[in-house]
Amino acid sequence: MLTVEDLKDLAGKKVYVRVDFNVPQKNGVIRDNNRIKAALPTINYLSDKGARLILMSHLGKIKWKEPDPAKIEEMKKANDMAPVAKALQELVPGKKVFFCPATRGEELQKAVAALKDGDILLVQNTRYEKGEEKNDPELAKEWASLADVFVMDAFGSAHRAHASTVGVPSILKAEGKPVAEGYLMIKEVDNLTRCVEVKDSDRPYVAILGGFKVSDKIKVIDSLLKKCDYVLIGGAMTYTFKKAMGMNVGNSPVEEDQLDYARKCILEAKGRLLLPTDAVVTTAFDPSVTDRKIKIVDTVIERGGCIPDGYEGCDIGPNTAAFYQEIISKAKMVFWNGPLGVFEQKEFQAGTKAICEAISAIKGKAFTVCGGGDSASAVKQFGYKDDFSHVSTGGGASLEMIENDGHLPGVDVLR
Repeated sequence: MLTVEDLKDLAGKKVYVRVDFNVPQKNGVIRDNNRIKAALPTINYLSDKGARLILMSHLGKIKWKEPDPAKIEEMKKANDMAPVAKALQELVPGKKVFFCPATRGEELQKAVAALKDGDILLVQNTRYEKGEEKNDPELAKEWASLADVFVMDAFGSAHRAHASTVGVPSILKAEGKPVAEGYLMIKEVDNLTRCVEVKDSDRPYVAILGGFKVSDKIKVIDSLLKKCDYVLIGGAMTYTFKKAMGMNVGNSPVEEDQLDYARKCILEAKGRLLLPTDAVVTTAFDPSVTDRKIKIVDTVIERGGCIPDGYEGCDIGPNTAAFYQEIISKAKMVFWNGPLGVFEQKEFQAGTKAICEAISAIKGKAFTVCGGGDSASAVKQFGYKDDFSHVSTGGGASLEMIENDGHLPGVDVLR
């Protein structure tokens, strides 16, 4: 697989760079520019080499099944890439950044033709095109015709076989043109591959999985149980496992259609799938409820533990936090995806913070990866980002890479 540094004679070449600029914004104001910053090493390297950059990214969602054309236009307006171009220009003050409001056709072709060496063109949201998510061959062909070289630097979109991520490089590759991974992709793929191709020196290998649904993580649980010494469970999906074991879980969320899988998983894990032994529970999830009650309950079935009726679990309890911290303290490699509780509310932050603290304590002694998504948000919120060996920029992509033993459509196309 070629890397951006393997590309030669870039001066004057038109380089299509698929970036991940899917940043949170409201009314044209970008609230978090970290994804733009993550792409700067690749953008600056190519620009400094005299390449003419064509940047493409999706932003938000356009629901094309919506029957009302006016609502589709509203969605487009809410996900306009123009403010992103402005933010990018501020981050590369010595370079020229242009914005093309068209996603195809003569206007886009003229914008590309006008580029000079080192210039950067950000194209309008790829999802303005209905064929993007379907990997429409005609759309991919038109975009590919703009470029001499393709660079993939959007790890957060690498699990999607779209026109901009897979269609374009497939065409350019068939034409004998170079396709390569950018610096962000190199970092992501190398770090996550280590979590898939496990060496003896990286054991004990501990995975921590939180989040809401078991169904979202079936494949990753199966994959990690084949690789890990321990898989620690937290978050709302805990209660599906607990109910599968026969415990009363009160008002906690349960996926009834996943109970059989949960039982099977527990049996096949043979003691390597660990569940919380206590929980922080509440009578009301909504913090605005003035008379809500919060307490800690035991959840070990063998000693009669349960979540009382009228209560729902919102975090792991202190005994579980201490138990999980002890296991993490002995690990040589850790993969974490999904918060352990409702960390957005201070009453239910302790479990997720405990995991952060445990990983911070083994900094420099173990290889630790936060798999993006909500867990990455929590890590940043609590100030532990620099204590991890790697914090992924792609929650869905990192999970799918673990599930699929290192394979993703947007990675495989480069090989």
